[in-house]
Amino acid sequence: MKQSVEYNIIQDNMRPGAITRDGMLGHDRRNLRDIIEADDAEVHRLGLTHTSVAARMRDLRDAGREGLGETVTVLERFDVRVDSARGKLPCPFRHEGLFEKEFVEVLNRGNGARTTFTALNIHMIEGHGFYEGLGSPFRLDPARLARALGLFHET
Repeated sequence: MKQSVEYNIIQDNMRPGAITRDGMLGHDRRNLRDIIEADDAEVHRLGLTHTSVAARMRDLRDAGREGLGETVTVLERFDVRVDSARGKLPCPFRHEGLFEKEFVEVLNRGNGARTTFTALNIHMIEGHGFYEGLGSPFRLDPARLARALGLFHET
């Protein structure tokens, strides 16, 4: 699909060195619109919404913060650790506000799935349906993320 000029500017914000050292696109050669549409289709195939995914991420992050850098058990099946770093990051979609540099590590003890995400990931998923490009250090494959977050039952 043809991409707007606005999305071209946003995609430039995601290149290495613009906001983050490694960027948010990885080795993905698709345009931003196509990346978002593919992940949107996968989220809907799973019977989820970006809002529900982000809500679970936020809930686990918030509960994990209580551990002050130590692992805490959440909902009796998740081990969650939140580590903070100095600084804040802006949204590449040019929204106002800055997002804390923190890393949330989640282990779903029920199925062994793990994930790591940031406050900016939560925002980009909820607000833009963006899970980052293939090969990006913080790429969150929707199916793997949903499994780690315990958002669907496995057969």
